[in-house]
Amino acid sequence: MAISYSWDVGTVDTYPTKDSKADVIHKVHWRLKGVDGSNNDANGNPQTYEVYDTQVLDTSDLSSFTAFDSVSTGDVEGWLEATLGAEEVAYKKDQIAKVIAKKVTPTQVRKTIS
Repeated sequence: MAISYSWDVGTVDTYPTKDSKADVIHKVHWRLKGVDGSNNDANGNPQTYEVYDTQVLDTSDLSSFTAFDSVSTGDVEGWLEATLGAEEVAYKKDQIAKVIAKKVTPTQVRKTIS
């Protein structure tokens, strides 16, 4: 089961001004999606699962500030992963993989008696 993971970090909260900087990103609303393209569901679609949350970023030091108009999703992903830490990112990916594995090989199935 090869799962690919992707971040959606397109929604952020900003301080209009902070330390004479404009639009300082301080919170990321994120989604982490896992897609298992090798195990399709009954309709032929890849098995997927995603987790989501918000993460506050440290804005106490703006010496390496990037202007909002120059910020890319890659920048935000990097800040998010650095804030979460490698262990937490790995944990979230593991949780996604476990849910997808249960979808591929369920341990229980709900059925309706007619």
